[in-house]
Amino acid sequence: MSGIHRWEGAFGIAAAVAFVGAVLGFGAALPLFDPIGHPVALLGALGVPHALAFNLLGFALPGLLASLVALRLLLRVPRTAPWSMRVGAQLLMLAGVGFTAMGVLPLDTSDLDNPASQYHASAWMIWVLAFVPGAVMSGIGALRLPAWRAVGALHLACGVGVLLAAFALQALLPAPLAQRVAFGVWLVWLVAVLPLAPAARRG
Repeated sequence: MSGIHRWEGAFGIAAAVAFVGAVLGFGAALPLFDPIGHPVALLGALGVPHALAFNLLGFALPGLLASLVALRLLLRVPRTAPWSMRVGAQLLMLAGVGFTAMGVLPLDTSDLDNPASQYHASAWMIWVLAFVPGAVMSGIGALRLPAWRAVGALHLACGVGVLLAAFALQALLPAPLAQRVAFGVWLVWLVAVLPLAPAARRG
Protein backbone atom coordinates (compact mmCIF):
# COMPACT_ATOMS: atom_id res chain seq x y z
CA MET A 1 0.00 0.00 0.00
CA SER A 2 2.84 2.42 0.80
CA GLY A 3 4.26 1.95 -2.71
CA ILE A 4 0.90 2.76 -4.32
CA HIS A 5 0.56 5.76 -2.02
CA ARG A 6 3.91 7.13 -3.21
CA TRP A 7 3.11 6.65 -6.88
CA GLU A 8 -0.31 8.31 -6.63
CA GLY A 9 1.35 11.69 -6.33
CA ALA A 10 2.69 11.25 -9.85
CA PHE A 11 -0.81 11.38 -11.35
CA GLY A 12 -1.26 15.07 -10.65
CA ILE A 13 2.30 15.89 -11.69
CA ALA A 14 1.80 14.03 -14.98
CA ALA A 15 -1.42 15.96 -15.64
CA ALA A 16 0.28 19.29 -14.97
CA VAL A 17 3.30 18.42 -17.13
CA ALA A 18 1.07 17.27 -20.00
CA PHE A 19 -1.04 20.43 -19.92
CA VAL A 20 1.78 22.94 -19.53
CA GLY A 21 3.97 21.09 -22.02
CA ALA A 22 1.17 20.97 -24.59
CA VAL A 23 0.36 24.66 -24.21
CA LEU A 24 4.00 25.72 -24.47
CA GLY A 25 4.96 23.27 -27.20
CA PHE A 26 1.98 23.61 -29.49
CA GLY A 27 1.80 27.34 -28.80
CA ALA A 28 5.39 27.78 -29.93
CA ALA A 29 4.69 25.76 -33.07
CA LEU A 30 1.63 27.78 -34.08
CA PRO A 31 2.56 30.99 -35.94
CA LEU A 32 1.14 34.20 -34.48
CA PHE A 33 -0.21 32.45 -31.37
CA ASP A 34 -0.20 34.93 -28.50
CA PRO A 35 0.55 33.03 -25.25
CA ILE A 36 -1.22 35.74 -23.25
CA GLY A 37 -3.88 37.16 -25.55
CA HIS A 38 -5.23 33.99 -27.17
CA PRO A 39 -7.29 31.37 -25.32
CA VAL A 40 -5.65 28.00 -24.73
CA ALA A 41 -8.52 26.34 -26.60
CA LEU A 42 -7.35 28.01 -29.81
CA LEU A 43 -4.55 25.43 -30.01
CA GLY A 44 -7.16 22.69 -30.33
CA ALA A 45 -9.69 24.56 -32.44
CA LEU A 46 -11.14 23.07 -35.59
CA GLY A 47 -8.83 23.62 -38.56
CA VAL A 48 -5.76 24.52 -36.50
CA PRO A 49 -2.66 22.43 -37.32
CA HIS A 50 -2.06 19.57 -34.85
CA ALA A 51 -5.33 20.38 -33.07
CA LEU A 52 -6.14 16.72 -32.39
CA ALA A 53 -2.76 16.10 -30.79
CA PHE A 54 -3.16 19.15 -28.58
CA ASN A 55 -6.66 18.17 -27.53
CA LEU A 56 -5.42 14.72 -26.55
CA LEU A 57 -2.34 15.91 -24.64
CA GLY A 58 -3.58 19.26 -23.39
CA PHE A 59 -7.18 18.50 -22.41
CA ALA A 60 -8.10 14.80 -22.58
CA LEU A 61 -5.09 13.31 -20.80
CA PRO A 62 -4.92 15.89 -17.97
CA GLY A 63 -8.68 15.62 -17.49
CA LEU A 64 -8.59 11.84 -17.21
CA LEU A 65 -5.67 12.01 -14.79
CA ALA A 66 -7.54 14.63 -12.75
CA SER A 67 -10.53 12.30 -12.46
CA LEU A 68 -8.15 9.57 -11.32
CA VAL A 69 -6.67 11.90 -8.70
CA ALA A 70 -10.17 12.67 -7.41
CA LEU A 71 -11.03 8.97 -7.35
CA ARG A 72 -7.92 8.12 -5.36
CA LEU A 73 -8.78 10.99 -3.02
CA LEU A 74 -12.30 9.62 -2.55
CA LEU A 75 -10.90 6.21 -1.67
CA ARG A 76 -8.83 7.80 1.10
CA VAL A 77 -11.76 9.61 2.72
CA PRO A 78 -12.47 7.99 6.10
CA ARG A 79 -15.80 6.23 6.49
CA THR A 80 -16.64 8.50 9.40
CA ALA A 81 -15.81 11.69 7.50
CA PRO A 82 -18.47 14.36 6.87
CA TRP A 83 -20.66 13.59 3.87
CA SER A 84 -19.47 16.74 2.13
CA MET A 85 -16.03 15.18 1.61
CA ARG A 86 -17.48 12.29 -0.40
CA VAL A 87 -19.86 14.42 -2.43
CA GLY A 88 -17.11 16.97 -2.99
CA ALA A 89 -14.71 14.30 -4.26
CA GLN A 90 -17.38 13.07 -6.67
CA LEU A 91 -17.78 16.60 -8.02
CA LEU A 92 -14.01 16.83 -8.39
CA MET A 93 -14.15 13.68 -10.52
CA LEU A 94 -16.83 15.34 -12.65
CA ALA A 95 -14.56 18.38 -13.07
CA GLY A 96 -11.95 16.09 -14.62
CA VAL A 97 -14.57 14.79 -17.03
CA GLY A 98 -15.47 18.36 -17.97
CA PHE A 99 -11.83 19.18 -18.64
CA THR A 100 -11.52 16.11 -20.85
CA ALA A 101 -14.66 17.16 -22.71
CA MET A 102 -13.00 20.43 -23.72
CA GLY A 103 -10.68 18.34 -25.88
CA VAL A 104 -13.45 16.12 -27.21
CA LEU A 105 -15.57 19.17 -28.09
CA PRO A 106 -13.11 21.60 -29.71
CA LEU A 107 -13.69 25.28 -30.30
CA ASP A 108 -14.68 26.51 -33.77
CA THR A 109 -13.03 29.89 -34.28
CA SER A 110 -14.88 30.48 -37.55
CA ASP A 111 -18.15 30.88 -35.65
CA LEU A 112 -18.11 31.29 -31.88
CA ASP A 113 -21.91 31.05 -31.75
CA ASN A 114 -22.28 27.72 -33.52
CA PRO A 115 -23.04 24.49 -31.66
CA ALA A 116 -19.41 23.29 -31.64
CA SER A 117 -18.19 26.39 -29.85
CA GLN A 118 -21.16 26.34 -27.48
CA TYR A 119 -20.45 22.72 -26.57
CA HIS A 120 -16.85 23.62 -25.80
CA ALA A 121 -18.00 26.52 -23.63
CA SER A 122 -20.42 24.19 -21.86
CA ALA A 123 -17.59 21.75 -21.13
CA TRP A 124 -15.56 24.61 -19.64
CA MET A 125 -18.50 25.57 -17.44
CA ILE A 126 -18.90 21.96 -16.28
CA TRP A 127 -15.24 21.99 -15.26
CA VAL A 128 -15.59 25.23 -13.28
CA LEU A 129 -19.02 24.52 -11.78
CA ALA A 130 -17.98 21.05 -10.67
CA PHE A 131 -14.52 21.93 -9.35
CA VAL A 132 -15.44 25.01 -7.31
CA PRO A 133 -18.25 23.50 -5.19
CA GLY A 134 -16.41 20.17 -5.08
CA ALA A 135 -13.30 21.78 -3.66
CA VAL A 136 -15.23 23.99 -1.24
CA MET A 137 -17.39 21.12 0.04
CA SER A 138 -14.38 18.87 0.42
CA GLY A 139 -12.48 21.62 2.17
CA ILE A 140 -15.20 22.40 4.68
CA GLY A 141 -15.50 18.75 5.58
CA ALA A 142 -11.76 18.14 5.70
CA LEU A 143 -11.17 21.02 8.12
CA ARG A 144 -13.21 19.10 10.69
CA LEU A 145 -10.66 16.25 10.69
CA PRO A 146 -7.30 17.10 12.30
CA ALA A 147 -5.28 14.91 9.93
CA TRP A 148 -6.98 16.46 6.89
CA ARG A 149 -6.72 20.15 7.75
CA ALA A 150 -3.88 20.84 5.32
CA VAL A 151 -5.95 19.20 2.56
CA GLY A 152 -8.97 21.23 3.62
CA ALA A 153 -7.03 24.47 3.37
CA LEU A 154 -5.76 23.49 -0.08
CA HIS A 155 -9.29 22.65 -1.24
CA LEU A 156 -10.70 25.95 -0.06
CA ALA A 157 -7.85 28.07 -1.40
CA CYS A 158 -7.95 26.44 -4.84
CA GLY A 159 -11.74 26.39 -5.03
CA VAL A 160 -11.97 30.10 -4.26
CA GLY A 161 -8.99 30.79 -6.52
CA VAL A 162 -10.58 29.13 -9.54
CA LEU A 163 -13.87 30.90 -8.83
CA LEU A 164 -12.22 34.32 -8.72
CA ALA A 165 -10.02 33.68 -11.74
CA ALA A 166 -12.83 32.24 -13.86
CA PHE A 167 -15.24 35.09 -13.19
CA ALA A 168 -14.07 38.08 -11.15
CA LEU A 169 -10.61 38.44 -12.70
CA GLN A 170 -12.10 38.74 -16.18
CA ALA A 171 -13.23 42.23 -15.21
CA LEU A 172 -9.62 43.19 -14.49
CA LEU A 173 -7.56 41.06 -16.90
CA PRO A 174 -7.98 39.89 -20.49
CA ALA A 175 -10.21 36.81 -20.48
CA PRO A 176 -7.50 34.45 -21.85
CA LEU A 177 -5.10 35.51 -19.09
CA ALA A 178 -7.73 35.11 -16.37
CA GLN A 179 -8.50 31.65 -17.73
CA ARG A 180 -4.82 30.73 -17.52
CA VAL A 181 -4.81 31.78 -13.87
CA ALA A 182 -7.79 29.49 -13.26
CA PHE A 183 -6.00 26.61 -14.97
CA GLY A 184 -2.86 27.32 -12.95
CA VAL A 185 -4.73 27.20 -9.63
CA TRP A 186 -6.34 23.91 -10.66
CA LEU A 187 -2.92 22.48 -11.52
CA VAL A 188 -1.63 23.43 -8.07
CA TRP A 189 -4.51 21.46 -6.57
CA LEU A 190 -3.77 18.48 -8.83
CA VAL A 191 -0.11 18.34 -7.89
CA ALA A 192 -0.55 18.88 -4.15
CA VAL A 193 -3.75 17.16 -3.05
CA LEU A 194 -2.72 13.50 -2.95
CA PRO A 195 0.71 14.10 -1.36
CA LEU A 196 -1.06 16.08 1.39
CA ALA A 197 -3.91 13.61 1.93
CA PRO A 198 -3.46 10.94 4.62
CA ALA A 199 -3.23 7.40 3.31
CA ALA A 200 -6.36 5.27 3.40
CA ARG A 201 -6.76 3.05 6.42
CA ARG A 202 -8.04 -0.47 6.04
CA GLY A 203 -9.98 -2.52 8.49
